[in-house]
Amino acid sequence: MMNKEEHFLKNRIIELANNAYTRNIYTNTDFLNLNEINILHTIKNELPPVNVQLIGGNDYAERKIAIFSPVDIYYEQTVPICLIKIAPIKTQFAETLSHRDYLGAILNLGINRSKIGDIFIKDKIAYLYCMEDISSYILENLSKIRHTMIRTEEISETLTDIQPTLVEKKGTIGNVRLDSLISTAFGTSRNSILSFIEEGKVFVNGKMITSNGYAPKENDIISVRGKGRFIYYRLLGVTKKGRNLVSIKLYQ
Repeated sequence: MMNKEEHFLKNRIIELANNAYTRNIYTNTDFLNLNEINILHTIKNELPPVNVQLIGGNDYAERKIAIFSPVDIYYEQTVPICLIKIAPIKTQFAETLSHRDYLGAILNLGINRSKIGDIFIKDKIAYLYCMEDISSYILENLSKIRHTMIRTEEISETLTDIQPTLVEKKGTIGNVRLDSLISTAFGTSRNSILSFIEEGKVFVNGKMITSNGYAPKENDIISVRGKGRFIYYRLLGVTKKGRNLVSIKLYQ
């Protein structure tokens, strides 16, 4: 059952899709989290005949904007997402900053969370995806993360290969099913995972899954709210005892 905010989002999605259809234009949401993306998936049959694209900036992004366009659109519109590079002014004195540090500093500027996409961190440099309409504000006002003075610049997505850090983990499971893969990924029992699945905290490729027996496919991205996310990479083989040896790649 949807709460007030979820009903508002549903109505907003329908409104944007209707505008795209009736006015023959592109429309889009701000960044959606996994639960919001799942709401979009569940109401697709209530939308008019429009194209729906989910774009987060790159293939690894979890937060994405939904773009609606008529089926027979006659022009292309630039995706309204900007990429900002955040780097310390003096690398040798820079702190080791976390995703929470970067996000907290940005939100402290008074920016709504929906305007901010994924943040990727590599070698003390962060790459931030944000909505185009607030990029200039961030560039002008973000100058410090915790005690580290930083510089910002807008860059082209083609200038850098932005990927999350993935750590491979292997394990053996009886059957390739959702609860077994999650327990292997996070080193916990299958029983402790059941509540996460039943409470709607588990998503496979952005879709909420509430069945612990669901069988993910290779390269599916599995997200567990409160724990993290991982890729079910592939089935490596079967052991002599008949158990499945699987490879998982955990997001760091």
